[in-house]
Amino acid sequence: MKLYRFLSEDDTSAFCHKVSEALSKGWELYGDPTYAFDSANGVMRCGQAVVKDAPGTYDPDMKLGEQ
Repeated sequence: MKLYRFLSEDDTSAFCHKVSEALSKGWELYGDPTYAFDSANGVMRCGQAVVKDAPGTYDPDMKLGEQ
């Protein structure tokens, strides 16, 4: 099965660490990163989609970050 996640975080090193952790667990970048102003919180936010091929059958209750 192919899994999809969208990672987002404030524009800090925490975002880079989140993406790096996903890559180290076998996830692959999918598409271009996004960068937008979050006016509700007054900060810039980053986002990146990642995908991964995994064995088994998809279940909406699975924790994607643990795959």
